Parts: sequence; C-alpha cells; structure tokens
Amino acid sequence: MIDRTDPEGAIAAATKRCSNWGRWGADDVRGTMNFLTPAHRARAAALVRRGVSFSLSQSFDANGPQKGWRRRTNPVHTMLDTGTDAVAGVQGFPHGLGGADDVIAMPLQCSTQWDGLGHIFDHGRAWNGRPADRVVTSLGDGVTGIETVASVIAGRGVLLDVGRALGVDGELPDGFAITEEHLVETIARQGSTSAVGQGDIVLVRTGQLTRVRRNGWGEYAGGPAPGLSFTTADWLHRTEIAAIATDTWGFEVRPNEFDDAFQPLHQVAIPHIGLFLGEMWDPDELAADCAADGVFEFWLTAAPLPITGAVGSPVNPIAVK
Repeated sequence: MIDRTDPEGAIAAATKRCSNWGRWGADDVRGTMNFLTPAHRARAAALVRRGVSFSLSQSFDANGPQKGWRRRTNPVHTMLDTGTDAVAGVQGFPHGLGGADDVIAMPLQCSTQWDGLGHIFDHGRAWNGRPADRVVTSLGDGVTGIETVASVIAGRGVLLDVGRALGVDGELPDGFAITEEHLVETIARQGSTSAVGQGDIVLVRTGQLTRVRRNGWGEYAGGPAPGLSFTTADWLHRTEIAAIATDTWGFEVRPNEFDDAFQPLHQVAIPHIGLFLGEMWDPDELAADCAADGVFEFWLTAAPLPITGAVGSPVNPIAVK
C-alpha cells in the first residue's frame, strides 16, 4: 500500500530494496543494458519467422504533442535546398544537377525516445551513486551519455498489451495505475510468448495513444495518463529486464500516486535500478498483429542516435516477427 503523504519515505525504501549500484562495478555506464548479452541477442534473432516489420515510432513533425513545457517543443523542420531552387537554376551545380537538403531543430525528447541514465537524479546522485554534477554539465553527460548504449539496444522485445487485456475497447482510462498484478495477469492472458525475463525489452501498451489519435492531443504531454504504478519498482528490478517503454508521455501513471510528487518512479528506476525508459512509443500496429497471431515476442532493434553526451535520444524502434 502507498502512503500518499510520504513520497520521500516511499522513494527511500524503494531505492534501498531495488538499487543496482555497484552491481557491474564502480565504472559501469550501461546499467540494465548489461542484462542484454550477446547470448540473449542470439536467441532473440530466432524470433524472426515471418519477416514482417513494424515501426514503433510516432511522427517527428510540427503536429506532435508538445506544448512547450520546460522548453520542449515539437520539431521544426526547415528546407535548405528545394526543387524550386533547382528549377530556378540557383543552386550552382554543373550539368543540370539539382538536389534538396534540410535541417531539423528539436528537443531530443519531443517524440518517441529513450531516457538515458543521465536524465534523472536522486538527491543529487546519478546512476551508480555518482554525484550528478560530475556526470552532467553544460558540456553534456560526460559519463553515461546515450552514445554508450548505441550499439547494444537490440534483442528480444515483449509486448504487454495491458490496454487490450484489461481495458475497455483496448484502452485504459487516464489515471489507471498498472500494478505488478496487472502485468502478471496480462502475461497470463496473452500466453507463454509474453513471459518476461532477463535482458528483455518490454513494451507496455495502455491504449492512450490510440485515444488521443481519435480525440486530439489534449493533455497527452504531461497531463493525466495511465501508466506504471510506483509499486512496480520491485518488479522492474526483480525481472532483470534491460529496458521498458510505454505509449504515454511519462511512462508512469499520472497524476502520480502521492499527494505532492513528480515522477517518483523515474527517481527509482533510472538512477538506482539503472533502467532505460522509453516514452511515446507507438505499439498499435504491432499490437493488432500480436492479437491476431497470438505471438507477443519479437526481434526488436531500438538504437538511439549516438549523440555524444545526450541524456536522451529520439529513436525509431523496429519490431520484426
């Protein structure tokens, strides 16, 4: 049970139970990605049977969900060279050559993305107990920058379609806190291909993205949402998964489960468990296919852009069945 009046106490108790500090040595920079070994990856490759693939990314464009909170905006895409320039003959190339070129400006966490290990701190401490000011400075994350895992986020993906298993018409209502019991029940309903274990990349579908597609973005970015309960911290730690992602803006249930708190599960999962969190993923097409064939496991590659020193990264995850 959660004491809604004591987030500090709950967070402290969860970090004591779930800490992975020192588990892979004092110099570790990969956290739970250490669970995703070459052996896990080799077994996952055998899950490709039909060769059908699904992008799990939302669009990166001006019509995204961001509203400017903490300077998070939607992408600004600008053309540097165009077909108009080519036809006008102003590009300066010889023998009729023409081309197009473009640039994009955006926060790294404006759409489908990974939270890196330098994204969240607990009382001034980053992953593995390091002082936050020695990890992330104005030059970026010089220790656990997202580039440190750019080559390893590929392996067995598992979809837990909680929205379809427990919701109404495939959707959980905003404010629905997904507990360990809900995750276990979803796995039981889906069958053996959705068993979760060491090194897996778990994707939790709530159905919120489906709803905002139908009704408009509304408060998707930062407002009420279904999501993981704070009480799942122990499950996230015990299962030894490599990463977990949801179709929501903030991964955990909103409003949060304490009277005065902001993303308390992040405060345990990232700096203490060393867990990579994905947000704003789009599982709908994959989920429909999984429901149709009853197979909820797949090969998943979700490499971040190796942006040196970044504390998060856009990603276009690809699931292959």
